[in-house]
Amino acid sequence: MRRRHFLAGMGALAAPSVVQAQNSRVLRFVSPAGPVLLDPLATTIYPTHVLGLQIFESLYSLDEHLRPHPQMASGHSTEDDGKRWVIRLRDGLRFHDGEPVLARDCVASINRWMKRDGPAKTLALRLDALETPDDRTVVFRLKRPFPQLPFVLGKASPNLLTVMPERLAATDPTHQVPELVGSGPYRFVANEFSANSLVVLARFEAYQPRDEPPSGTSGGRIAKLERVQWGVIPDSATQAAALQTGEVDWIGAPAPDLIPVLRRNPNIVVGVIDRFGVYPWVRPNHISGPTANVAIRRAIMAALDAKEIIAAAVGDAPGMVTAPIGIFTPESPFAGSAGMDRLGPKPLAEVTAMLKEAGYANERLVLLHQSDIVTNHAMLQVIAKRLAEAGFNVDDEIMDLATVVNRRNSREPPDKGGWSLIFGTGTCADLISPLLNVGIRTGAAAWIGWPADPVMEELRDHWLDSVDEAEQKQLTARLQETALADVLLIPLGRYLQDSAWRSNLSGILPMYFPIMWNISKS
Repeated sequence: MRRRHFLAGMGALAAPSVVQAQNSRVLRFVSPAGPVLLDPLATTIYPTHVLGLQIFESLYSLDEHLRPHPQMASGHSTEDDGKRWVIRLRDGLRFHDGEPVLARDCVASINRWMKRDGPAKTLALRLDALETPDDRTVVFRLKRPFPQLPFVLGKASPNLLTVMPERLAATDPTHQVPELVGSGPYRFVANEFSANSLVVLARFEAYQPRDEPPSGTSGGRIAKLERVQWGVIPDSATQAAALQTGEVDWIGAPAPDLIPVLRRNPNIVVGVIDRFGVYPWVRPNHISGPTANVAIRRAIMAALDAKEIIAAAVGDAPGMVTAPIGIFTPESPFAGSAGMDRLGPKPLAEVTAMLKEAGYANERLVLLHQSDIVTNHAMLQVIAKRLAEAGFNVDDEIMDLATVVNRRNSREPPDKGGWSLIFGTGTCADLISPLLNVGIRTGAAAWIGWPADPVMEELRDHWLDSVDEAEQKQLTARLQETALADVLLIPLGRYLQDSAWRSNLSGILPMYFPIMWNISKS
């Protein structure tokens, strides 16, 4: 799409006087890809969760240090040695359709969420019953204590707890809800939505924010502008040009090679919002094709150089890149080096020998190559090249993000529409502990890629029950060692990513998702 046509769709080319009046009330945010699926439980793709966070609220939320605080809740009490939690809803909660938020809406939403989200499935296994003694009270009766309950109820990803009306929460969680109706500071404008092109949000007039100052996703969520227009501009140079001329206000993640140009503009602010960083990874298919063989998975991991892969996308500026890393976020209490001797890059001759010993017979290695986000495309180009050099028969299938999202769900063999390797990125905030890290789940709880390793689940359950910090660290080391031995996923390091916005914006909150509330525009 040409920039002029795109910006016309965002309303940027109206008469000058109208533009000036409108622009003071509108936040124009752009990214290289936007939501295709709208239901935050339908996918773990980043744009969908950014959208959900603006529309929906959860019972709790996390501050910028990932500490939980009441959000829709006014607070809680615990009884029966931590096995009974009584949560009261705060005053003034109302859905975008005008109906009040009731406890039964929360319970229906929680039940739907527990069928999809990884950490929520852990909660479900420990849950005896959910009760609603009245319209403003939700009671969790647990089989055994679960002190992480407020954190799990408040985390923003991989799947946000989206509290919605009971009628919508009754939707099968494997299907998208027919409407996006939340209770947050912004409401979704359905008639202006265009998939992977334009999202429009409007301030919800009936929203009553909390009194506390905002921090992360917690505290007072005040929509200070009337509208958010989230547009998709795949071309990074076009994004940068629009920001420099003032036709857009905020680029979520500008291309790294354009950062120096943006820094030279006195009307633009460049800075890191997500201090936890971005975690790129490769996920092998564990159930079919050559990657069902653990020895071949180990050879793939040995062939890849995390530093080289990240440098292709974002360079190697001091303090911005950490590689290699293990399964858990650097600087988290559970980061460590266990099992990392298996990571690449290994000498080419060693990888070739590993392939021969594994019995690799030149089978196609189908790599789903997402091309419409420039950093991901750059990393995937290096991955494909290095695997081919190591002796793999790489089928580098280039496609857009929307196609990857649909294709990666296929359990068919690679030669029948399936895949061997997928690539993704996530926030390091989701990898701080075994509770959150979706990549280490196996068996019935496994994410796409479908590994089966009962030892991982046993270790994780033991970690969840432990209250001894030293024991937890030992268990985490064993989890990482086992995950890398089985190659549940291939960690590719951590990088910090700059964001860029016009200097007339203020109030952008540091967090691992773009947050549209609290922002003012002069």
